[in-house]
Amino acid sequence: MKEYIELHTRYRGKIELFLEDTIQQLGMLSYLNEDNYARLYQSFPSLELVYVVDDNTKKQISDNIYKHKVITKENNQNRAYLIDKLEVKENNFAFTEPYQSSATNTLCITLSKKEGDSIFFLDFNLEVLLERLGLIEKHKFFSAITKYFYMLTGYIMMFLSSVAIFYAGSDFFTNLINSNLSIDTIFKPIIASTLGIAIFDLAKTILEQEVYFKSYVKDSKVEIHTLTKFLVTVLIALSIETLMVVFKIAIDNYDKMINALYLMLGTSVFIIALSFLIYITKIKK
Repeated sequence: MKEYIELHTRYRGKIELFLEDTIQQLGMLSYLNEDNYARLYQSFPSLELVYVVDDNTKKQISDNIYKHKVITKENNQNRAYLIDKLEVKENNFAFTEPYQSSATNTLCITLSKKEGDSIFFLDFNLEVLLERLGLIEKHKFFSAITKYFYMLTGYIMMFLSSVAIFYAGSDFFTNLINSNLSIDTIFKPIIASTLGIAIFDLAKTILEQEVYFKSYVKDSKVEIHTLTKFLVTVLIALSIETLMVVFKIAIDNYDKMINALYLMLGTSVFIIALSFLIYITKIKK
């Protein structure tokens, strides 16, 4: 969604010029009402909704006309809040910023054109419009396969993270009830819960970036942020495991303390490497 808004801002002039020129070639919008704006929908695959507002009363004087249906309940609604925000050009066209449509639940922009006492409002799906202008590229079959693969993987990871957290809680309370508390029974549920959070957060990022708000512009900042957040969570789990091993060796196998030292050194290298990653990414910003 963020990328669509950025692309719209960058190519706003090109987008608005394309829409204005195409509509002007079709003629007066009032003449297209005879067939419920079928010609408009044929010319604009990105068009989602058309309705008309009276400039004097500021009330909607038409139904909500979609490509394949008409909804009458919006007729006579007050649209003053829309008209007051319009910055009308000399050619009687006006455009809104991208917003989430309550009518179609998609990210869209609205074009308005004044003809006499009527103002025609046209809602365009921004994703389809950007694709139509060649500003983003999609292969429908491959995109669908990729989307559902990421969706399946993301939900499986969420499920497994929930299982890990459930196991952690179940194991701890079982040992608590049986009065079998030890370093292992206390720290292992914490480690399992921490890893569960890391996996869940990674799955959430995959679903957000690749399924629900598909990213077509690769943003290295987002990727670095996701990687850093995941590694920090793993590092916390590893540090807890290191602490647990040190305690266990100190209590039961003092002669193997050298192994604990190796683990601590490995964890320290991990911390240094992660700190360096965070440092260089901040410099690049």
